[in-house]
Amino acid sequence: MDAIGRINFTLEEALAGVLADCPPKLAAALRYSVFPGGARLRPKLCLAVAWACGEDEPRVVDGAAAAIELLHCASLVHDDLPCFDNADERRGKPSVHKVYGEQLAVLSGDALIVLAFEALAKGAARAPHRLAALSTIVSRATGAAGGICAGQAWECEPEVDVSRYHRAKTGALFSAATMAGAAACSVTYEPWRALGELVGEAYQVADDIRDVVCNAESLGKPVGVDEALMRPSACRELGLQGAIDKLNNLVERAVDSIPQCPRVQELRGLVRQEALRFLPEELAQAAA
Repeated sequence: MDAIGRINFTLEEALAGVLADCPPKLAAALRYSVFPGGARLRPKLCLAVAWACGEDEPRVVDGAAAAIELLHCASLVHDDLPCFDNADERRGKPSVHKVYGEQLAVLSGDALIVLAFEALAKGAARAPHRLAALSTIVSRATGAAGGICAGQAWECEPEVDVSRYHRAKTGALFSAATMAGAAACSVTYEPWRALGELVGEAYQVADDIRDVVCNAESLGKPVGVDEALMRPSACRELGLQGAIDKLNNLVERAVDSIPQCPRVQELRGLVRQEALRFLPEELAQAAA
């Protein structure tokens, strides 16, 4: 099974466990929040690290990858709410609150967070001694001390360090993906933090670039949001070319940070290949 198929299969399993006994509108909103997904970058990164480390318990890895994607989906639902971005569109379709209303959007995001930890626990059933590390990794990536909650909260502050904001807003779940991929294989996971943080910051810088150069149709969500909300942005701080240079530097640092593992060379190539997809096609071709 390819990576996307493997991820979607596990997400379907996780949702099936709750939708049968769920209020119908909430059930519909949950499925709408998760499918069809985006690029599934974070769970793919989790699977890639586990593969590079020589995974021995695929179900543990699948549970970790699904948990990270469910948390990402929850963050998107909440991010689009009127109290934050007030976004009408996400992944090329109306945002959850536009279709199901604000109340169900809030509840959907909350329910997805809970479901993420259920998926993590079920996945680790055959290797319960790995669950403590995985739970710690995932919860810290979600919380107020450097997690995605912190990232959202930094947008409410009058002065923000852009790199710190990016590490929390985006990098936290990427670093959770790399560390969880290692921890799911019972490999020492802390050395994998840097890869996730750097890939996550690179992705956020690329997102800032796309917000400037893309249109809403190609991006699948509103553009110009950073400027309209005066949000921290690499393009606002460095200019477009400066942001592109920063992105390239982050990708090379990410590749260099990969710890020794059975498939280190293959993973280095994969990270470079996937990073090109962060940019709009015309910029990616120029960078290749």
